[in-house]
Amino acid sequence: MDIIVSENVTGSAMDELRERFDVVFEPDLWNDVPRLKSLLGDARAIIVRNQTQVTAELMAAAPKLEVIGRAGAGLDNIETDAASEAGVVVTYAPRENSISVAELTIGLMLCLARKIPAAHLDTSEGRWNRKAFTGIELFGKTLGVIGLGQIGTMVAERAKAFGMTIIVHDDYVAPDANHVKELDARLVSLDDLLCEADFVTTHVPLTDETREMFNKERFAMMKPSAMLINTSRGEVVDEEALLHALKNQQLAGAALDVRSVEPPGQSPLDKLDNVIFTPHIAAFTEEAQDRVVSTVCSDVTRVLEGREAENFFNFPLPRN
Repeated sequence: MDIIVSENVTGSAMDELRERFDVVFEPDLWNDVPRLKSLLGDARAIIVRNQTQVTAELMAAAPKLEVIGRAGAGLDNIETDAASEAGVVVTYAPRENSISVAELTIGLMLCLARKIPAAHLDTSEGRWNRKAFTGIELFGKTLGVIGLGQIGTMVAERAKAFGMTIIVHDDYVAPDANHVKELDARLVSLDDLLCEADFVTTHVPLTDETREMFNKERFAMMKPSAMLINTSRGEVVDEEALLHALKNQQLAGAALDVRSVEPPGQSPLDKLDNVIFTPHIAAFTEEAQDRVVSTVCSDVTRVLEGREAENFFNFPLPRN
């Protein structure tokens, strides 16, 4: 066996991969760890999205493993240190979904500002409550962008076109960096950003430092009129603290594409009318998925054929 695909990774590039290699394609395999372990005993590659937890224990069951392909940008479901120690290449798609995530972020910001989902539901039930859905403009508001990587930069560029003022917090960006200057943005501390921003959007990976970055203390710093958009990782937000902030008018609204547990099941947040939810769809456009799947399948093919991966996290060729 060459490749295991443990989640629903589809597209023309995947079809071509299945023609060239011996592939086990089981979209729900991520949820059956014993079976996944048994199959990995003979596999040279595994392709995952974000649900398969590729742990050191799982990799220990895969002595022939050469490459892990992550169909997406985040790597928090892969124990990358363990992969590197085992000599396994980790490939991913760090840029391919950036436009789609940025566009959804702007869309969620507009939905919050203009109360679009609630207005649609109310009107579709036969009412015509114009005054009930008086919103606010983005023009002239301050957008706080946490994490000025590729996605954060694209969000800021699009927000600037709406006439928004951009402030940024990123510990790894210098104040005189070119993209900060081009955005006419101001680099500030996280506390200052939370105090100043009318809208806050986060584009950070999940790390020990960012886990529950938005907690009770941080929400208390924000304007009561401010709104939060999270299209990064659900664990960045303490959902109990968010619920408290929204119920106590410390925050005007929130839009969440990601949750701390996915799928989240029922939550007290569901009962609030100033929260918008989407089911982790930021990267799920036809264009982005084509790019992501094509990128990952290409790199897995390259490694299995003895060539260097192009989009690797650790090293381009296996070291085992």
